[in-house]
Amino acid sequence: MTPKKFTPYIPPEANVKELTVKSILLGCLFGVIFGAATVYLALKAGLTVSASIPIAVIAITLGRRFFKTTILENNIIQTTGSAGESIAAGVAFTLPGFLFLSSPDSAEYFNYLTILVLAIVGGLLGTLLMVPLRRALIVNEHETLPYPEGTACGDVLKAGEKGGDFARTAFLGLGVSIVYAILQKVLHVIAEIPYYTTKQVNKFFPSAKVAGEITPEYLGVGYIIGPRIAGVLVAGGVLSWMVFNPLLATLVPADTIAAQLVKLGYLSSLAAEGGKGNWNPATHQFADYATAIYYAYIRQIGAGAVAAGGIITLIKTIPTIVKSVGSSIKSIKNNSGAEGDTSLRTERDLSMKWVGIGSLALILLISILPQIPGSGFAQKLLIGVLVVLFGALFVTVSSRIVGLIGSSNNPISGMTIATVMGTSLIFLSVGWTGKAFEPLVLVVGGMICIAAANAGATSQDLKSGYIVGATPRNQQIALFIGAIVSSIVIGLTVKFLDTPTSEMAKEGIKHAIGTDKYPGPQATLLSTLIKGILTGDLDWQYIFVGVFIAIVMELCGIKALSFAVGVYLPLATTLPIFIGGAIKGLVDMGKKKEESAIEEELSKGSLFATGLVAGGAVAGVLIAFLSGSKSGENFLNSVSLEHGLTGTLSENGYFLLGILFFAAMGYILYKVASKKTVVE
Repeated sequence: MTPKKFTPYIPPEANVKELTVKSILLGCLFGVIFGAATVYLALKAGLTVSASIPIAVIAITLGRRFFKTTILENNIIQTTGSAGESIAAGVAFTLPGFLFLSSPDSAEYFNYLTILVLAIVGGLLGTLLMVPLRRALIVNEHETLPYPEGTACGDVLKAGEKGGDFARTAFLGLGVSIVYAILQKVLHVIAEIPYYTTKQVNKFFPSAKVAGEITPEYLGVGYIIGPRIAGVLVAGGVLSWMVFNPLLATLVPADTIAAQLVKLGYLSSLAAEGGKGNWNPATHQFADYATAIYYAYIRQIGAGAVAAGGIITLIKTIPTIVKSVGSSIKSIKNNSGAEGDTSLRTERDLSMKWVGIGSLALILLISILPQIPGSGFAQKLLIGVLVVLFGALFVTVSSRIVGLIGSSNNPISGMTIATVMGTSLIFLSVGWTGKAFEPLVLVVGGMICIAAANAGATSQDLKSGYIVGATPRNQQIALFIGAIVSSIVIGLTVKFLDTPTSEMAKEGIKHAIGTDKYPGPQATLLSTLIKGILTGDLDWQYIFVGVFIAIVMELCGIKALSFAVGVYLPLATTLPIFIGGAIKGLVDMGKKKEESAIEEELSKGSLFATGLVAGGAVAGVLIAFLSGSKSGENFLNSVSLEHGLTGTLSENGYFLLGILFFAAMGYILYKVASKKTVVE
C-alpha cells in the first residue's frame, strides 16, 4: 500500500530543537507524577485515564512561559511522560496478583526489585516491538487508522503554537481537588465513604448497601468516560449490592457465609472473631452482612464476569487481530531495510538490528535475573520466549486496535487473560502443575499486560509525532528513558500503597492491596484464574454465574466488560464515578452541536476533570506516603477532626456534610464544563 503524500506541521528539512535535556527531564517529571497517580487510581478503581493530552497541555503552558520549548520539545515531553502512565497501569493491573496466589511464599515476589525489573522489561518490550510497526501502521495507514488520542494530542501541540492558555482550567481543577483532598484525607472534615445499609432483620430488603467514596478523582474519571460507560459500571454495582446482597442475605445462613469466608482465607476459623463483615462466633452473626456476602460470593461472581467480558471483547476483535498481524508482516517485509536508507529526518527509526538484539537481550535478562520466579535457567528461558512471542502478537494487536477505537477501548484485560490462560495450558501440557508454577504464569501475563499497554500509548505518541513532524528515533529513545525512569517510581509507589495502616496491622493484615482501601480488581482476578487452572481448587459454580451474566449483557447489546467490572467493584467506587458521568450527560444536553475530537479533549469540562483526577490521585499518593511512617500517621491522627464532627453532628450528620461538599464540587464541575471550549 502506497501512503498518500502527507505534510507534517514541521517540515522534514527543518532543524528544530527536539531531544534536549530539558525536554527529557520535564517528560520524566510528568511521567513520575502521572505514573504514581495511575497506580493509585488503578488499585482503587481498576480504571485509568490517558495522560498524553494533559501532559501536552501542561507542557505547552509551562514550556512557553518558563522553558522556551519548541513544539517538538513539547512532543518529547508528552511522549516521555506518557510511558509512565501506561506502564503504571500494566503493573497495577497484574503484579499485585503475587499476593493472592495459593502459596504464601508467592507474596515474596511482590518486592521492589521484582516489580522494577518486570516493569522495565515489559515497558521496553512494548516500545521495542513497535519500532518495526511504526512505518506499517502509523505511516502507511495514516488515512485508515486515526489513532484518536494521538491525533488529538498532535492537534493540541499545533494549537499550542498558535497561543491560548489551555492549562488554566486544568490547574483550576488541580487546585480544587487538592483543597478537597486535604479537607477529606488530612483534616477529615469530609467523610471518605458515606453509606447506608438496611438491617439484616429487615424482612423486606435485608443487608442492601448504598455507599459512595466521594473523592475528586472518581468524579473526574466519571466525567471523562461519560454517562454511557459510567452508567453501565454503576449498573453492575446495583446488581451486586441491591440484588445479590439482599437475596443471599435472605437465603444463606450466617454460619454458611462464615464457612465460605474461612475457605477463602478472609476468616481464620469459625471460632475466631473479626474477618470480612466482623464475624461474632458467640452470636453467630455478622456486624456487616453486606460486606461478608460480597467477599464470600459476589467477588467470585464478579471475577467470572470480568474474565468472560475480557475474553468476549478479545473474540470480537479477532478479525482485527488477523488483519493486523497479516498487514503488519506484509508492510514490514515491504519496508525491510528502509530504516537506514532514508535521509529524511521524519523517517528515521531505530535500526531493526537493535530490535533483534534488544529482544534477545530481554530474553537473556529474564533467564538469568534472580528477581524472576523460576527454579532454573530452562524454566526462565521458556518464560522469556513466551513473553517475546505473546508480546509480538499482542503489541501488534494493541497498536492496531487503539488506532481504530482509541486507548480507552483497548481490550488489555482480554489480552492478559488470554495470555494467562494460554501460558497455564502450556504449563499443563509439559506437566508443570501446582502452586509452585503460579508465579511464573503471572510473570508472563504481567509483562504482556505492561507491554501491550505501553505499545498502545507508544502508538498514540508516534501518531502525534508523525502529525507534528517529529523524528521517530528521538521519540523511541525518549520512550525508553521514560519507561526506565517511571518504573523506578512506580515500584516505590506500589510498595508504599501496599503498606498497611496501624489499624490494619492490629487486625493481622499484612498488605493494604486487596483490602477495601485498594481492591486491585484485575490482579485479584488474574490470581483467581491462575489458581483455578493450575490447581483446580476453585468455586467454579460462582465463576460460571459471572460468565453467564457477561453473556446476558452482551446479548442485550451492553459492553460486558464494563458491566462486569461494576459487578466486581464495590458500589462505593462506581456510584461517584456515575455521578461524574451524569454531570457530563447534563453538560452534553445543553450543547447545540456535536464536538469534534479536539474540541472534546480541550473542552473546559474535560480539562477541569483531568485536573480533578490528577490532583486527587497525587494527593492520595502523597498522603499514603506520609501515613507510611509512624510519625506521619501520628500527625494525621492529631489533625483529624472526624471524632469531633461525628460527636457534634452524629455519624449521619457527618456523612451529610461530606455529601454536601461533594455536591458543591460537582456543581463547580458542571458550571466550568458549561462554558465554551478553550480551543482557539
